Amino acid sequence: MSLLELYTKYNRVWIPNEEEIWKSAEIRKDFHLGERVLELLLDDGTELHYAVDPSTPQLPPLRNPDILVGENDLTALSYLHEPAVLHNLKVRFVESKIIYTYCGIILVAVNPYKQLPVYRDAIIHAYSGKNMGDMDPHIFAVAEEAYKQMARNHKNQSIIVSGESGAGKTVSARFAMRYFAVVSKSGSNSRVEDKVLASNPITEAIGNAKTTRNDNSSRFGKYTEIGFDRKYRIIGANMRTYLLEKSRVVFQAHNERNYHIFYQLCSCAKLPDFKHLRLLSADEFQYTCIGGDISIEGVDDKKDMEETRRTFSLLGLKEDFQLEVFKVLAAILHLGNVEIRGSEEDKSSIPPSDPHLSAFCELLEVNAVDLVRWLCHRRIILAAETVVKPLPKKRVINARDALAKQIYAHLFDCIINKINTALKVPGKQHAFVGVLDIYGFETFEMNSFEQFCINYANEKLQQQFNLHVFKLEQEEYMKEDIPWTLIDFYDNQPVIDLIEAKLGILDLLDEECLFPQGTDQSWLQKLYNYLNHSPLFERPKFRNEAFIIQHFADKVEYQCSGFLEKNRDALYEELVDIVRNSKFPFLATFFQETDQATVNNKGVKVRPARPGVKPMNKQLRTSVGDKFRSSLSLLMETLNATTPHYVRCIKPNDEKLPFEYDSGRVVQQLRACGVLETIRISAQSYPSRWTYIEFYSRYSILRSHQDTGLGDKKQTCINVLQRLIQDSNQYKFGRTKIFFRAGQVAYLEKLRLDHLRGSCIVIQKHVRGWIQRQKYLRWRGAAIILQQYLRGQRKIRKTVSAVTLKQGWAVMVIQRHWRGFRVRQIFNLIRLATVTIQAFTRGWLARRRYKKMLQDKKAQVLQKYARAWLARRRFQTMRRLVQNVQLSYRVQQLRKKVEEQNKENHGLVEKLTSLANTHSQTTNRLQSIEVQLEKSNNQRASLEAKEKKAKEDVRQAFAELQVKIETLTLDKQKLEKEFEISTKEAQDHFDQIKRNLLEKKENEARLKKIAENFTELLKQDHEKEVEVLKEELRRLREEKAALERKVEEGLQVNADLQEQVVQLSKHVKIIPELRREVSSLQNQRNTLDRKIKEQSEQARGKMNEFTRQLLGEVVEEATLQELTLNDSEKIYEIEDLITAFDGLQKATRIHKNHQREQKESYETQVEGLTLKVDHLQNENSKLQNLFQEKSNINDSICQEVSRLSSENFIIPELKLQVSELQRQKQGLEAQVEEKSRDLEDKTQEISVAFQKKIQEESSKCRVLEEKAEKVEESKMFLEDRIEELKEENDHLKRLHQMESEAKTRLRYETTRLTVKNMDYEEQLDQKDRLIKKLRNQIKSLELMQKAKQASFQIIPKEYLGMLEYKREHEAKLIQNIILDLKPKGVVVNMLPTLPAFILFMCVRYADYLNDDEKLKSLMNSVISGVKKVIMTYHKDLDLMSFWLSNTHLLLNCLKQYSGEKEFMKHNTPRQTKNCLQNFDLSEHRQIISDLAIHIYHQFISVMEMALAPTIVPGMLEHESLQGISSMKPTGLRKRSNSVYEEDTESYTISSIIQQLNHFHSTMTQHGMEQDLVRQVTKQLFFIIGAATLNNMMLRKDLCSCRKGMQIRCNISYLEEWLKEKDLQSTNAMDTLKPLSQAAWLLQVNKSTDEDASEISQKCTELNSVQIVKILNSYTPIDDFEKRLTPSFVKKVQSLLQDRCEGSTHLMMDADYRFQVTFPFCPSTQALELLQVPQSLHLGFLTRI
Repeated sequence: MSLLELYTKYNRVWIPNEEEIWKSAEIRKDFHLGERVLELLLDDGTELHYAVDPSTPQLPPLRNPDILVGENDLTALSYLHEPAVLHNLKVRFVESKIIYTYCGIILVAVNPYKQLPVYRDAIIHAYSGKNMGDMDPHIFAVAEEAYKQMARNHKNQSIIVSGESGAGKTVSARFAMRYFAVVSKSGSNSRVEDKVLASNPITEAIGNAKTTRNDNSSRFGKYTEIGFDRKYRIIGANMRTYLLEKSRVVFQAHNERNYHIFYQLCSCAKLPDFKHLRLLSADEFQYTCIGGDISIEGVDDKKDMEETRRTFSLLGLKEDFQLEVFKVLAAILHLGNVEIRGSEEDKSSIPPSDPHLSAFCELLEVNAVDLVRWLCHRRIILAAETVVKPLPKKRVINARDALAKQIYAHLFDCIINKINTALKVPGKQHAFVGVLDIYGFETFEMNSFEQFCINYANEKLQQQFNLHVFKLEQEEYMKEDIPWTLIDFYDNQPVIDLIEAKLGILDLLDEECLFPQGTDQSWLQKLYNYLNHSPLFERPKFRNEAFIIQHFADKVEYQCSGFLEKNRDALYEELVDIVRNSKFPFLATFFQETDQATVNNKGVKVRPARPGVKPMNKQLRTSVGDKFRSSLSLLMETLNATTPHYVRCIKPNDEKLPFEYDSGRVVQQLRACGVLETIRISAQSYPSRWTYIEFYSRYSILRSHQDTGLGDKKQTCINVLQRLIQDSNQYKFGRTKIFFRAGQVAYLEKLRLDHLRGSCIVIQKHVRGWIQRQKYLRWRGAAIILQQYLRGQRKIRKTVSAVTLKQGWAVMVIQRHWRGFRVRQIFNLIRLATVTIQAFTRGWLARRRYKKMLQDKKAQVLQKYARAWLARRRFQTMRRLVQNVQLSYRVQQLRKKVEEQNKENHGLVEKLTSLANTHSQTTNRLQSIEVQLEKSNNQRASLEAKEKKAKEDVRQAFAELQVKIETLTLDKQKLEKEFEISTKEAQDHFDQIKRNLLEKKENEARLKKIAENFTELLKQDHEKEVEVLKEELRRLREEKAALERKVEEGLQVNADLQEQVVQLSKHVKIIPELRREVSSLQNQRNTLDRKIKEQSEQARGKMNEFTRQLLGEVVEEATLQELTLNDSEKIYEIEDLITAFDGLQKATRIHKNHQREQKESYETQVEGLTLKVDHLQNENSKLQNLFQEKSNINDSICQEVSRLSSENFIIPELKLQVSELQRQKQGLEAQVEEKSRDLEDKTQEISVAFQKKIQEESSKCRVLEEKAEKVEESKMFLEDRIEELKEENDHLKRLHQMESEAKTRLRYETTRLTVKNMDYEEQLDQKDRLIKKLRNQIKSLELMQKAKQASFQIIPKEYLGMLEYKREHEAKLIQNIILDLKPKGVVVNMLPTLPAFILFMCVRYADYLNDDEKLKSLMNSVISGVKKVIMTYHKDLDLMSFWLSNTHLLLNCLKQYSGEKEFMKHNTPRQTKNCLQNFDLSEHRQIISDLAIHIYHQFISVMEMALAPTIVPGMLEHESLQGISSMKPTGLRKRSNSVYEEDTESYTISSIIQQLNHFHSTMTQHGMEQDLVRQVTKQLFFIIGAATLNNMMLRKDLCSCRKGMQIRCNISYLEEWLKEKDLQSTNAMDTLKPLSQAAWLLQVNKSTDEDASEISQKCTELNSVQIVKILNSYTPIDDFEKRLTPSFVKKVQSLLQDRCEGSTHLMMDADYRFQVTFPFCPSTQALELLQVPQSLHLGFLTRI
């Protein structure tokens, strides 16, 4: 379809407009070829008849459809022309607040004049690794493309940043370098990337200035090469500068400033470091106040100076170099204030007393007389003589300014060289990326030499740009197998030839500069003569002081005045010699080169038009234009050898207003920077290019029914295009893309829109018909129901009678009563059963509640005593710790005091030595001064002798002259004149010498006086200091004596304490004897009870026989059995055996009662005694503990323990105990025999008593009385013993009180102890360890003895849950269980957490042995082994999951078996028994906890690396709802690197869920705790949400309503996965709230004020910056969607201003990690049941 056919009704066009440049209008009538008028309707409603020439119709350019407006790439537009580009930039800049746009290979950057949150490090990392076009246009995307191509193609890259002053070139270049610095961190410690960034503030300070267009305008070109090594890390940098604007140093236009560094320097004039520079305010210096404005709004020059000095230091430029630079800068300012006075005779002069002149000469150390002379005069060397000619004031001012400019230029080059030196790093550079920050095309009302050079450089850059664009187009066509047709593009080679070729402008300018009498007018006349024939060179009609050049951007008129002077850049040789001879080395090096740098051999060699005259001045050998041409040729060679990337900066308005768009200024810059030329080249061929996938996704709805069944998408696209567009020249099919002519995409969009509109009409037709049918069916159904109801009423009236009604009522009554009866029966049965069940249940509950209350009461009693005991133990331990801490602290304080006193003594000694040295130095100085005086006297005598000799020579010469007076009169006159001159000079010389000698004598006298005064002062100070030292020594001696006394007192206190401990230890020895006595009493009681039982049984038998003998004949057999067997189980009731005896019944009852009372009293007394003994034992044990703690101080106890251990005293003591027990046993047997004999006697007495009743009663009473006396005696004995124990207890308490008093005294005295106490503490620690070892040996010996005693018993085999191993097997254990273990094998063959159990069982074994070193070695080996595995396999997901699970379990085991109550609540009795007994592993628990945290974070990082490639494609790019989304056209940036591959892997939401399933199954297989799994899941969901939202923020093409539907669908899939895995309690969905709200924001209505308030209320998880960004980036995919108005966005923004937000960042922090907590989960696994499998090769471990 031809372009002319698109001018149909309702289409829109662009018409020219003076104010808006281009204005939109709508076509009201179809246009046909031959018509003269195009009827249009403007946006304001006015009609317009656009005239058209029918022969050659020049129709206005068509406007793109709204769906294509606002695209990221201008080449994606269907119509490529100037108004389309201008409108697209305006929509993106003003409405969407987007400053970056692609135009093919160019990045167009519009200066927003406002700080935007799009340059943070998070955004740098978001663009890192992404392809160009995947994200929104950005300077970071260009930098990433350059970095990626450098790494992929191994070719150097260049980023060319150009634009007008104020367009943002410097900022863009700075951000590009910052991107490289962040992405490619250097491997060395030199931090080269920081130095590269630090060079920017320095170069901006010395090379940037305020202009009318920009507050920070770069007044020089800069090409920075950033070098990279083979790993593509920054290794160094190099900077090249071009065409510094030196004239700004001496002159600035109105409202402009000089270079920033001058104002920064003046702002610090009052600082001490700058006092010697004699600086003034900036408004007092001529060079800084010419422009009138010395300040910039919002800029603090003083702070900028601090930043400049800081960056100087960061680059390694020391303070000396900085001060030298500041001296030169201050001298330049003073030079500008030098007063030059003129006279009427074209002469000038400078007052010698000028303060600024003296300051300049002092700072630069130059000769003031010579400087004044050669500023005001010029030496002219002729063929025969040299003439010194005075200069007028104007030329003197020019010479002064030329000197200032030359000094500043050399200073600028010196600083750049220093920066380059600082940026060099040892190492070979593999590749580099160059960043060119250069001025754009400039045209002003008055254009001079600087504008000419700038535009010349832009002509060269434009030529290189055109060739590169042409080359890329050709490569694209060849790659796609498209027939190549030659494109006509603008070639600016003629303009370049006009400037730089033979007899060009620069050639003629250099030639004219060679002539001393050459002027600007003569040079201009040459231009008119030689270049008038060129069509690109014009002569102004009304002015003869200018010329016009037709550049690629526009015509520019240049004023010729000043061209020669600026090209020469001449500085008089005499001034150069003055500066070269300066005593200031830093300045002298500026002018040391003999010849100027010659043109590089690789540069362009231009021959002059005619032979030139040999220059007399060395400074004219190379002109500024020649140097600029050679440096520009070098730059072009560098750029041609690299792959260029272009950034064009645009200035939107001249008022520097934020987001204001001046179409006139923008279009002028677009024409000048080559953007429109790129558009024109693209529009001539096939500007619109779509991949087959994109075309199919967008226009598949236009296919026919025949194409529906085709499976080949490429063939479908071909068929659709051939059917819709008949002219095959309007498109071409490539290998992977379809190429379209201009306007064809718009035509396809129109067809697509028409098809959608027709489809919508069909859908609406069917829907409306269906609604009407449903409505009709509802009415019809209602009518039928009404008819049925009316007909039924009639039938009922006919059939119903009174009899039928009565019968029906009777039936209902019978049914009601019967149903009630049945329900009541069932209710009664249920109630009875319920009451029965309740009764039993309530009884059972009451009994259970009673048991529970009883248990609680008992537990409370136990807890009360246990807590009291724990509190007392905790208090005692805390008190001991506090005392130890106080003691160590006070000893440290004493140490510090002694050290300070030693330091003071050393300081005093050093002062004495220094005073002695100074005294010797002063004497040496006096001696040297005396030697100098002697030398000066000798010199004076020699001078006087020379003077006498000279006088004699003069007299002789005078005599000879008198003799020859007649013949040599003329010679006489000459000789007389010479004599007079010589005598005057000699006299002057003599006077000068005399004055110098007098001054030296005065100086020597003054020095002598000063030296004498100084020596006297030194003597006085020395005497005073000696007195002070004596006093200090006296005071120190006194303090030393006091400290010695305190030490003696402390030693005495220690001796007293040791004596008290000895006494207490003697008392403690009584306690074992008391224990033995109590145990013997208990054994006696048990034996007595047993004997009594046996004797009572014997007595009962005898009584039965006796009663049978007595009553056998009187009483029947039944009564006898009742008398003998009635109470057979009662052993102790003897009175039942003699019930037949009436006379003894009363006595036996009294005996029974008395015996019972005695027994109860005996038992109560024994119990009381046992309780008292227990209480005494507890208190004695407490006292014993205290005594043992204090006995550590006593050396005698340790010696006694060591002696006992050496003599092996333990076994004899045990033997003694055994023998004593045997003796007690024998004594008890003797007592039992005695008691048995007594009982036999009693039985005999009872038998006699039966025969003789009265005698028996009396004997029985006597026996009872004897027993009572014995019991009373034993009672009295026990009471006496208790009293003795009480007294001993009181004695111990008094001792304890004495000990506490001694403690208090010791607490006060410890502050006076010296450093020796630390040695005592070390000895005590050693003795403590020795005592612990001995105690352990005692315990082991006791266990062995018990084992020997119980060896005859058979003990069943029972495992203790420990694994025995030897110390030498520890490394093998770690190797097999940690280093060589593979998680997959563990999961398949055994318990996944078995390694943690095995390691803990080994820990238990070390604790069981009480081996501290073995335990520490094992724990350290385990921790280091796990760390080594994690470091070695830090990217292995299975291994990370495996060791995270095992580390967590090991941590839980250490807690569960630690013995702490809070961790033992869920332990079984066996687990409580298996707790650790000897060591506290809390410190190791903390280390293992830290290790687990490290493993967790590494585990998250591994999962993030695996999940990251799937997040953006799966959440954003994949269409989970098929047919909802449709692709939009993309530009060259997206397609430049795209390759059509059907086999490429595409990620979906299923890919994400598969990864999550893999992670979950891995964690489950490795036995990870569910709480930890929930934390991992929450972190993964946060990573998914943050990555998705961040990518959406940087991609405008994803901000659409349909994309919001896709995102919410994908979020629902993730939610279903959480439900499937039972992980809803993780709060993982809360981490997706920002993403969910962003998707909702894309779908919600966005037009009214209610919508704005709803958005501000519901989007609580998004900050205001993110909400505004999404609204500005919202892009309709179809014409049916509405665009957002800027007023709506402003409304939302105003509502969000009152919100209190914590963060205003655009991007979420994807690296944020939630705090991990490791929950305590007690294990139910029994350690004693675990077995070690053979596959682990742990045969050296043994179960105990």
